[in-house]
Amino acid sequence: MDMYKTLPPLHNISGECVLQRAVLVRKKLSVKEGGGWLSGTLFCTHFRVAFVPQDSQRPDDNADPVLLGDHDVALASIDKVVAVGPSRTKLVTPNGSLKFTPEELVLYCRDLRVFCFLFDRLTPDAQVMEITYTIAKTYQPLKAGTLLSFQNSALGSVEMKQFLSNRRRDPNMNWFECSADWEQELERAGATGWRVSSVNDRFEMSTSLNRFTVVPHRVLDTELKKTFAHFNDGRIPRWCWRHPRGSDLLRMASFQNNIYHEKDDIRNLELVLFGGQQMCVIVDLGEEMPSPADIQVAHTRLRTLCLGDISSSVSVPDDKWLSTLESTRWLDYIRCCLRKAAEVACLLRGGHMTVVLQELEDRDMNCVVSSLVQVMCDPHCRTVAGFQSLVQKEWITAGHKFLSRINYQRDCDKEEAPVFLLFLDCVWQLWSQYPARFQLTEDYLLALHDSVQLPLFSSFLANSQRERCRRSQHLPQSYTPVNGLRELPMGEPEEPVDPPFPPVWDWALQYSSSRRARFTQPVSQAPCIPPVLNGNLNTNLERSWHSDGLPGSVFLLSRSSFSNPSNLLPWRSGNSGSYWKSHRRAPSAEGLSGLERLIRACSLSDPSENTTTLHDPFEPILLPLLIGPCVRVWRGCYLRGALHPQAFTHPMFSCSQHPLDQLAFEVQELGEKLAQASVRHPEHQTRQQEPRRLESNLNQNANNGTFLFSSRSSQHQPPASRATTRPTNPSRAPWTASQPSRSAQRISGKHTFLFGHQQESQSVQRYIPSPSAKYPKHPSKTS
Repeated sequence: MDMYKTLPPLHNISGECVLQRAVLVRKKLSVKEGGGWLSGTLFCTHFRVAFVPQDSQRPDDNADPVLLGDHDVALASIDKVVAVGPSRTKLVTPNGSLKFTPEELVLYCRDLRVFCFLFDRLTPDAQVMEITYTIAKTYQPLKAGTLLSFQNSALGSVEMKQFLSNRRRDPNMNWFECSADWEQELERAGATGWRVSSVNDRFEMSTSLNRFTVVPHRVLDTELKKTFAHFNDGRIPRWCWRHPRGSDLLRMASFQNNIYHEKDDIRNLELVLFGGQQMCVIVDLGEEMPSPADIQVAHTRLRTLCLGDISSSVSVPDDKWLSTLESTRWLDYIRCCLRKAAEVACLLRGGHMTVVLQELEDRDMNCVVSSLVQVMCDPHCRTVAGFQSLVQKEWITAGHKFLSRINYQRDCDKEEAPVFLLFLDCVWQLWSQYPARFQLTEDYLLALHDSVQLPLFSSFLANSQRERCRRSQHLPQSYTPVNGLRELPMGEPEEPVDPPFPPVWDWALQYSSSRRARFTQPVSQAPCIPPVLNGNLNTNLERSWHSDGLPGSVFLLSRSSFSNPSNLLPWRSGNSGSYWKSHRRAPSAEGLSGLERLIRACSLSDPSENTTTLHDPFEPILLPLLIGPCVRVWRGCYLRGALHPQAFTHPMFSCSQHPLDQLAFEVQELGEKLAQASVRHPEHQTRQQEPRRLESNLNQNANNGTFLFSSRSSQHQPPASRATTRPTNPSRAPWTASQPSRSAQRISGKHTFLFGHQQESQSVQRYIPSPSAKYPKHPSKTS
């Protein structure tokens, strides 16, 4: 029998070379994909590990190329390769060796996905070993010297370069790369009194800022140049967004110390800081927000907890899983970012002030707060085009250090903190609480989350617009903030030429049309609801606190309370003049916490304005719920691969069903017994009605938290129908007792949070192989 005559076709990217293949392979489908197994052929190329289903249609040679199929994973996304044998598992390394023929191959990815492939008993052993070693040796392209090779394998061919050069950009989003783009944003936001300055066009004033900066109209470029020296890294106060009620959101770095402020400098600094408003509030994030190092540690712990590892004997038991989740501090950091963004959003809602976010040294947390404020307040930022414009403005052109191995050619040990991934998680929290207010969907957020891990897009391959311009244009000169344009010395070797990197927003290059169709959803016009924060309704609508301040007043918002320290502005000293006015709080607000007082202060100011609130598209703002169970684990992202290792660490035998099928059968059987008992004893059902209602409420409250399985799908459905309803697909091989997984035959005593019971070794039944199982060649040897 020639098994190669019926191989499914692989649509190769131009210049892509197939290194190895294995036939008669089954891929385990996730729960979102319907579960079960899909038969096909496994390929390994220089760029990806591709799985082609058996009944897939032959690709159209004239169709536009797609980098990754629905069942593919890029080599750059793979974190580890684990081989599974009949009674053992082993982490496969490039220089390691295997003493057994793998029956399953598990790929753990950096984006928290898990790919599991099961080899059939008819798959040649040579193919199984060769494709396992090939993937293990080629999945590490992020080391110095191999990143460019990986990028060229995907984008470096002549045909691909020509194809990318003819790609058109999305006309619905703002790219913020020229002055016209910023002028368009000013017009959209209705920000009068501001203009676009090109004083940093050659990055002479600040190498980390954008080429164009939005500053007040009254500040000339000659005067603006003098203000850069008063701020760290030259990151002066610059406009980000305007609230419809007239407040402006700005960002700036901390002030430089020991600098003499001349009279003209003070005037220009005041103009830039106040932006034409009469009052300014500086928001300090240093004491409340987590540091990048804290975020890195929390994300690593969360990833270890949620992803698991079948090659390790360490596992978290059921009763410790939630406490271990809390100990990662990831949810605490999300709650902190949402709380601070809610404070700033309420401040802006008060109107007629500038709210300035004072950047930390790494300037990343300000990106999180500024972006979340706009998502909460601006419906345009909840659309796909608006959200992409927001990320382009606040993250890509503003100079953020993305989590990707962006500088491995120069520093192969450097890895940035996942601050952008923290921001995406915060957006998902808002989406999960207000899904009808977003046009973008969870599938879109997942696609963006996964694309950050792939070093193929210009959006994430540089830390600033200056670096991005140098990469794309390959300029033979460098810019310095002191001497301006400086020619490179003669004879200095130039950097290797990179392939043309597409922007991450070119989704048609990454995903199929069916996948992209799930990126958007209809947006319903929700009625205006009272602002809610931490579960407390804002019922007392008082006049805002800033009516006590005089023109020129500057306040500091730190830890949800206001103050006016004397050293807030370096050029202001003493308590004289209009520069320093005491803050008088309303008597009714003295007994409230700082955050609750802020909500009351920045609520609807006058009852007469309530008539227009229902017709205001910017009302209400999406204030997040922050009490314990309301901030949840992003299960669709962090737990999408957890079912794979959990299922295979459960003890199974050759004559047993898959654990999920066995669980469904038990639920169906229990439902039938309960139905029969309720029919025979109706009076017993009446007596048990109240306790069951209490149990249902407890389950519902628990599902607002971080539990794996929600009870919402089990409500209002008969138990028998829930257990018997299963998706069908003629191309999917059903999982039965006669077709067991090879890893299902191994004996293990691990305790997992999905299948909680633990089986002792003395109670394990004798291993009886099925006709389709493959015997190990050397059962007595160990790896």
